[in-house]
Amino acid sequence: MKQIRYTLMVIVLITLATQSNAQFKRKAIKRYNPVYRKGHKSLVRDNTYTAIGFSAKAFNYYGDLAPFPSKFSTDISFTKPGFGISLIHRYGPRYTVIGELSYGEIEGSDAKSARSDASGFNYRKERNLSFRNQITEVSVLFVFDLFQNKSTYLNRVKWTPYAFVGAAAFHHNPQAQAPATYLDGTPNPKAGQWVDLQPLGTEGQHSSLLTTDANYGIKPYSLYQFAIPLGLGVRLKLNDFFDVSGEVGIRYTFTDYLDDVSKNYVNLNRIKDPLAQALSYRSNEISNKDFSTHTENISVNGVTSPITLVNGYGSEYPTNIRGNSKRNDIYVVTSVRLSYIITRIKSNAKRR
Repeated sequence: MKQIRYTLMVIVLITLATQSNAQFKRKAIKRYNPVYRKGHKSLVRDNTYTAIGFSAKAFNYYGDLAPFPSKFSTDISFTKPGFGISLIHRYGPRYTVIGELSYGEIEGSDAKSARSDASGFNYRKERNLSFRNQITEVSVLFVFDLFQNKSTYLNRVKWTPYAFVGAAAFHHNPQAQAPATYLDGTPNPKAGQWVDLQPLGTEGQHSSLLTTDANYGIKPYSLYQFAIPLGLGVRLKLNDFFDVSGEVGIRYTFTDYLDDVSKNYVNLNRIKDPLAQALSYRSNEISNKDFSTHTENISVNGVTSPITLVNGYGSEYPTNIRGNSKRNDIYVVTSVRLSYIITRIKSNAKRR
């Protein structure tokens, strides 16, 4: 009997020790393994993960200086490169949030883009405006995957289409190349240089003389703006830790001045800076003009002289429009992003 009693005691002690050791191991796994959540006893199958990414980008512009007088017209030849860095966090089987810092450039030109088969072609060619704009954007994108991840990131789907929407803030600075001369023919010392347009007020933004003009009450536009990103993409799994994705996103902005063009022509005598006058009205730079013209007395650098202007351009009148103020400008960002998952699963958890 004593032998049987001792044997039973040994079996009980071994069982208790085994259970205690197993419980200790489970606690250790839960403590050090990121795929467990606090308070849960089972493996979290729709676990989160974090990644960093680098993007090669292409920027395109849609606005007043486009080939066609259409909201979604652009000149592909003006596609400009850009780049971005991002922080990516997955919150569940379908949802991801991406924070990204991007940089790129947009460009437009009446002389190079206006199409002869478009309504309003003559107007755009005769207007002869051009610009470039460097954009620095900070965005937060909310991504929804079509195919869900049902397990850890190691077993994530091989590919999935996705859609995204978000919010963005950006800094921009429209510029143009200064012409060789001022409107009166005197040489321009900044000829050929890229100059900032916003400080010049090419539509009378800095003038106090707009009393009965069509642009009366116009204010300088801000170089800091907001946009709503909206787009589609596809993400591919390369290996356990790398993904590559391609996406196209439209940025709906709250400004019509990405190109420095929005409202009417202003009476050039309302603008005192001769460089601002020359960049406000550029129809005089077109060679072999076949347009109807008229002459106005314009003060350039304090000297008044008769200057020939194309009818409908460079003069203040309600129908002498310089741009379409009813449509805000848009830019499109096409991205190829390589992302690296920085989350790790402990080896002891993988063997479990």
